Amino acid sequence: MDEPTIRYSEGEITVLWKPDRCIHSGICVRGLPKVFDVKRRPWVDMTGAEEAEIIAQVERCPSGALSWERSEA
Repeated sequence: MDEPTIRYSEGEITVLWKPDRCIHSGICVRGLPKVFDVKRRPWVDMTGAEEAEIIAQVERCPSGALSWERSEA
């Protein structure tokens, strides 16, 4: 069975979130609160920062629950 994955797309990138893998370290929220806000639905707002900032923050995720990929044209 595939791991559930939620996708958030904007511009040229898509952020993927695997909730079952998330350890709730809060690194994403503290690092980019305008993008990652657990009190908001959806909790990821891709318009809150530049793509490079989002990519850098996603790559800091210690559990691998967050990842990113180039959006399909």
